[in-house]
Amino acid sequence: MPLHKGPEKSDERPMSFNPFFGEANPVSGMTEAPPKHRLSDGPLPPSTAYQLVHDELMLDGNARLNLATFVTTWMEPQAGVLMAECEDKNMIDKDEYPRTAELEKRCVAMLADLWNAPDAGAAVGCSTTGSSEACMLAGLALKRRWAQRNADRYPARDVRPNLVMGINVQVCWEKFCNFWEVEMRQVPLEGDRYHLDPAAAAELCDENTIGVVGILGSTFDGSYEPIAELCAALDALQERTGLDIPVHVDGASGAMIAPFLDEDLVWDFRLPRVASINTSGHKYGLVYPGVGWALWRDSAALPEELVFRVNYLGGNMPTFALNFSRPGAQVVAQYYTFLRLGREGFRAVQQTTRNVARSLAERVAALGDFHLLTRGDELPVFAFTTAPEVTAYDVFDVSRRMREHGWLVPAYTFPPNREDLSVLRVVCRNGFSTDLAELFIEDLSRLLPELRRQAHPLTHDKDAATGFHH
Repeated sequence: MPLHKGPEKSDERPMSFNPFFGEANPVSGMTEAPPKHRLSDGPLPPSTAYQLVHDELMLDGNARLNLATFVTTWMEPQAGVLMAECEDKNMIDKDEYPRTAELEKRCVAMLADLWNAPDAGAAVGCSTTGSSEACMLAGLALKRRWAQRNADRYPARDVRPNLVMGINVQVCWEKFCNFWEVEMRQVPLEGDRYHLDPAAAAELCDENTIGVVGILGSTFDGSYEPIAELCAALDALQERTGLDIPVHVDGASGAMIAPFLDEDLVWDFRLPRVASINTSGHKYGLVYPGVGWALWRDSAALPEELVFRVNYLGGNMPTFALNFSRPGAQVVAQYYTFLRLGREGFRAVQQTTRNVARSLAERVAALGDFHLLTRGDELPVFAFTTAPEVTAYDVFDVSRRMREHGWLVPAYTFPPNREDLSVLRVVCRNGFSTDLAELFIEDLSRLLPELRRQAHPLTHDKDAATGFHH
């Protein structure tokens, strides 16, 4: 979450509102507007408070037109009703809300089966507030297992654990390494390879490596990292050196795509080296934010000492999480979605989303001004940049102009060693229909003549050119 500072004095301006927001006489009790940055002296009528907040939120972007986010922006009304019914249930109170706890347990079992755990009944897992927390937990388990294996020499001043990953990882991994004092070893991009190279990752491993992170669906371009090849490279490393390095699969998005659309792709617990997997229920798990899931192949992959057994409100409760209290609504919504769709329903929804992504990518390429990096055939996501002959505008101009039509399309620069590459990215989700894709391409086509008439790109500061920062 971003950190916020208090307002400067110059930022203060009175909040005004229409007198008809009042519940009764529009000319009484409306002489003083409430302050914005301190509590008012007295209460407001509920209708007035609602309207003030409602009106300010109208200036937010339209979530359905947000092609930057992977997060679910549409669910069925019945799911919304269930979530409203569970907003007051604290997930941590498992004795008080045993059925909510049971639904969480069932979701873990369903995911263990979906991800081909050797023994779905022996797999362990938990819900989280999202993939960021799930990644933190998986990283902690990797570090603790490594520390147990190296208890004869760690902790020591000259021994520092490290974690290997591609430079394209989500920022939560940088946070993990920072918070838990783990050296972050990153494989840079090279040429047309926009994610981790298995051989390069294996070369970065040593006796202090706690694990390697592979991403099933890079947020930069939507491509899958080659998890099986990564495991094979680490198998070869073990044969040469004896180093046994586990793999965590960050499947924030792809772990809810590949099981349904890429069944022949081996990336999950079928690979013995994969110790843990996470996903975001609130991404392609088709649930509103925020819910994530972390699973370990068996109890040996999750050190028992990390699991707290808390005597809370009369019950002995095992817990492994960074958060404690949180609402049960999202977990209930996840179970509803699993129950509602089943495998064939998920397959149909995800295939439709991929079809929309592929079709839209082809139509963007057909405009002639753009070069596709990916085509939406792994994650339903594609990235594209301006063609070499386009000199009048850049991707940041496109992002800025599309925002005028309500479309939120991120433009950003790739990480090392491809800082020269700036792209636009379109994330297709359930609810982004063929009709909306048609409107998108119409608006983009309508803008191109104006962009082509520019004398040069209007972007002066790429870091400030877009609201999206990876």
